[in-house]
Amino acid sequence: MTGRDAEAIDSDPAQDLRAYGVRLGRQQQRRVRWLSQTFGPLTPWSDRVSAREARTIVVIDPPTGAGAELLYGSLSQRDVVLIPFGENSAFDFLKSKLTEFGTVGASAEGPHQLWWGGLAWPSSEAAGTETALRIVTCHPKTLGDLHLYHLRRSLQRLGLAFDIEAVECRDGQHLTASDKANFITRMRLRHGGGLLYVDPDVMFQTAPNLPHLAGCDFAVHKWNGWEMSARTLYFGPSRAAATMLRTWQEIASSCPDVWDGYLIDQAWSAVSSQIALDTVWLPRSYHAIPGEAASGDATIVHNLKPLIGELGPDPEFSAMAKAARRAGRAGPAESLLVLGSEANSDKAVTVILLDVAGSARAVADSIDALARAFTARCGGFARFELSLCCSQPEVHAARAAASGAGNLVVEIVTGQELAPNLFQAIAAADATRSSTNIRAYRR
Repeated sequence: MTGRDAEAIDSDPAQDLRAYGVRLGRQQQRRVRWLSQTFGPLTPWSDRVSAREARTIVVIDPPTGAGAELLYGSLSQRDVVLIPFGENSAFDFLKSKLTEFGTVGASAEGPHQLWWGGLAWPSSEAAGTETALRIVTCHPKTLGDLHLYHLRRSLQRLGLAFDIEAVECRDGQHLTASDKANFITRMRLRHGGGLLYVDPDVMFQTAPNLPHLAGCDFAVHKWNGWEMSARTLYFGPSRAAATMLRTWQEIASSCPDVWDGYLIDQAWSAVSSQIALDTVWLPRSYHAIPGEAASGDATIVHNLKPLIGELGPDPEFSAMAKAARRAGRAGPAESLLVLGSEANSDKAVTVILLDVAGSARAVADSIDALARAFTARCGGFARFELSLCCSQPEVHAARAAASGAGNLVVEIVTGQELAPNLFQAIAAADATRSSTNIRAYRR
């Protein structure tokens, strides 16, 4: 950035980001304003920005390795780093040095994944003794009430509203993802949003204020940096939160024997590619284990073994998915962006965008152009899916997933100029069974 590199952005932060080529949706704009009010004014990053307290540092272009080290070294505990183009893997190294705080998913009006993080969640963000959350938990009917003693006493001591219910389980002994999702859905119908679900073998040490204070749609802890845990889940009062819960419930009912953490992961990737799902990644204090050094300052302590290495039963989980989850983004073969149209059709098209430009701005411009082209002229396609790939193995994975779903697949290289009638041209080429050579779709 030039010109205002060392100056804070003082006017409407969401509006000012447009000057840097950042296109934000309404939920993303709301999150940016919240960050600037909570952590400090938006400050474009450059190596000339000196360290000072309370900034929201905006990173538009991926820094070099040395640049990431310089940025990391300049941060204070009260700073937050904001990456408007968080879907781009070029930012992964910088993200790996930081603690993830949250993401806001892509949509037609803001077709990028907004990412924010910092050194560590400020303790003041989770401070306080009052919360608008309701704690809900369920347990198999076959288990007695004795194992709930510590949970119930801790909730009563903190004065938290809660529901604890016994439920029927498939095997009578263990809660499945479907059991949890169905229970939370019933609680949402009874109480509305703002529900924090926890497994029954936990104990609260402080009030869990963070999800409410952040005002997010969904909150979850990522065990080992990537593996979503279904032991602590927050669903807000928004329609986006309801969509997230319903999607998880539908996937869980279809796959009753699959590990619940994997199913919540799949629901999150599906929903955050279609709506601007505002996600908060809960800190370890919400998933502490007895005996850990940090357990004394924990919000929620879980009855798990201190030396456990993996929460889920699948250590061979895709390395590609692990890398993406560590960076708080969707990655191939998943879609970054999914848009629907009003076309009376069952046809779907997947565009694989291959990043060869090495520029986050060029990638963002291509994503914007594709979203605008489909929104303006869908070409008779009912659904458009966009997958951002940075290597041929990712392209192969995305193509295989799209082909398996019966989608028409088109590959586009970042930076190519696209015609306004791109999708009409794709449909015409498919109708005549001609080659889907991108040169036919250029302006």
